Amino acid sequence: MKLLTILITTGLCSLRCFSQTDNSENKTGIPVAATTDTTETKASLTLGITYSNDASYYGQRAQEKNPYIAAGATYRFKSGIYISGLAYRLLNDTGAFVSASNIGGGIAFKVSKKLSADLGYNHTFYPSYSPLLQASSPDNASAGLTYENWLTTSATLDLAFGKTTDLFFTLGISKQLSLGSIGKKDVITLTPGFDVVAGTQHFYQSYITEKKLRDSLLGVLVPPIFGQPPAEDNITTTTTTKVNLLSYNFKFPLAYNRTNYMLEASYQLSILSKDAETGAGSANSFLSVSFYYQF
Repeated sequence: MKLLTILITTGLCSLRCFSQTDNSENKTGIPVAATTDTTETKASLTLGITYSNDASYYGQRAQEKNPYIAAGATYRFKSGIYISGLAYRLLNDTGAFVSASNIGGGIAFKVSKKLSADLGYNHTFYPSYSPLLQASSPDNASAGLTYENWLTTSATLDLAFGKTTDLFFTLGISKQLSLGSIGKKDVITLTPGFDVVAGTQHFYQSYITEKKLRDSLLGVLVPPIFGQPPAEDNITTTTTTKVNLLSYNFKFPLAYNRTNYMLEASYQLSILSKDAETGAGSANSFLSVSFYYQF
């Protein structure tokens, strides 16, 4: 049971390159197949599928809503090395059936009894004119530390690069609570968490430019949102590499756990800082439902 209850506060609910659900969410938004508890010594295969009402990128969202379904798999070797593959379908995408796909890998290992580390890299294949915020940075390299005690504390550094390059730092805390069982071999858990994200925002400069081109090709005139000036007046707002606070994220994943599978419903409230280019001071809500099965 420990395997599935630990299985993925960082799992299919938070893809670093989309989030960084999210150890998110990170982060993340669109899911990555989960890695397992680093105390386990056996190899494992984890399959997962997620529905979400919108895609989160470190608590931020695009101007258009992007509900999606994502499915993925991760194989973890006894050594802690893991490889993963994913496919995403944006529900408002009228083009190809697969809106994006991702491959990646890394290694998770124990530094001490309570401290673990994770090093990873992944690449996402985006189609031309993707509506996602992070489409200009398809590559993501990450390094994270997690300390498990009464509270679980994590720190993650992400380097997103491609057409643009951005650096993100996420510091988070969470606490897993047992809410009881329905039968003898299950447990219901709630794992409230909070994290704060700081980083650069060159991705937004590229997103606005691409969105303006995409809308012109479609003949669409979209009014500004988030209380910001028109997009064309905003294109040069992120010309430096200054690191700013971007978002404060509150997460409430409720999960039903059994030996080999987990069903999870999660709510995330993200409050953007005054320096966030995607909508300073705005609050974003993300709802998701996920199912994971581990062999």
